[in-house]
Amino acid sequence: MKIEQIKEKLKSEEYDFLRKDKNLGNNIIILTLGGSHAYGTDNENSDLDIRGCALNSKIQILTNENFEQFVNESTDTTIYAFNKLISLLSNVNPNTIEMLGNKPEHYFYVSPIGQELIDNAHLFLSKKAIYSFGGYANQQLRRLENKSNRLVGQAQNEEHIYKTIEHAAYDFKNRYFAMPDDAIKLYIDKAVQEGYDTEIFMDVNLSHYPLRDYKGMWSEMQSIVKAYGKIGKRNEKAIEHNKLGKHMMHLVRLYMMCLDILEREKIVTYRADEHDLLMDIRNGKYLDSNRQPIAEFYEMVDEYEKKLEYAKQHTNLPDNPDYKAINEFVASVNERVVKGEI
Repeated sequence: MKIEQIKEKLKSEEYDFLRKDKNLGNNIIILTLGGSHAYGTDNENSDLDIRGCALNSKIQILTNENFEQFVNESTDTTIYAFNKLISLLSNVNPNTIEMLGNKPEHYFYVSPIGQELIDNAHLFLSKKAIYSFGGYANQQLRRLENKSNRLVGQAQNEEHIYKTIEHAAYDFKNRYFAMPDDAIKLYIDKAVQEGYDTEIFMDVNLSHYPLRDYKGMWSEMQSIVKAYGKIGKRNEKAIEHNKLGKHMMHLVRLYMMCLDILEREKIVTYRADEHDLLMDIRNGKYLDSNRQPIAEFYEMVDEYEKKLEYAKQHTNLPDNPDYKAINEFVASVNERVVKGEI
C-alpha cells in the first residue's frame, strides 16, 4: 500500500477513533507507521500497522489518572500515552524505539512536541539495547528452534536458553531486592543429567534475602527453561500459515537495528540497505521443502550474534540512558500541558 493510499485510509470512518476518542484527538503528537511497512519489508498481504503517541491530559497528570495506551485491534493501531512511552523508550523497547527512527514520509502527523521527542531520541539510547533487543531476538529464535530441533543440537539449545535467561536477568536488579553482582552466577559446563552433553549450572551466594523475591526470579528462569521444551500455539499457526519466514526475517532485523544503535548510535527502522536479504528470508529462501529453516540461516544468526557480542564490548553508549535529561524533558512537556500552553 502506497503512502498516499494510507493517508487517505486514515481519514476514513474506520479510523474515526483517532479523532473522537477522549484520549486521542488533539492530544496526538506522533502518528506513524509500524510493522512491515515501517521496515520496508511489506508485501501484498501485509497488514497496516499504525503507531503513535498522545500526551497525557491535565487531569491525568495532576491526579495520576491511569492512561497508558489506546489499542484498536481491528485496525492494528496502538497509541501510547506520553508518560508510558517515555518509560518504554528508556528501556530501549524495540516495539517503541523504532517509532523515533522512521523515514520522514512515514510520519503522518508530528506536532511540535512530537518533533521534540524525535529530536531527543539520542537521550534514550544505552547499553540496555543489548538486553531489550537481544531478549526479543532470543524469543524469536526460541520459537523457530521449537519447530526445528533436528537442526539444533542439545548443547546449542542450552546456549540459547542460557542467553535468554541472561537477558531476562539483566533487569532483576530493577525489580527485585538488591544483591551483589556475583550473588547468582550462571554458566554452562559438562552435563551431569543423563542424555545431555552440556547443561546450565548456577552458583548462589545469598544471605538474608527475601524469599518471595528469590521465588520471583526463580519462577522467571524456570518459565524460560520450560518454554524451550514445548511448541507454542503461535508457532503452530506460523507453520500452518507459512509465516515462519516472517518470524525469521524479524529475528535478523532485530539484530540489524540493535547493531545500528550500538555501533552508530542511530535508530534505523527502514532497512533499505538490507531489503533484498530480508525479503529473501521472508519469502522462504532459507526454508527447506518441509518449510523448516535450513542450516545456512542458523549460520547467519550465529554471525549476527558474534557481531552483537563485539558491539557490546566496544560501544560508546552508557550503561543507562540520560535519566536527568529525560526527566527534564518530561517535566517540561507535562508542565506545558498543565498550564494549557499545548
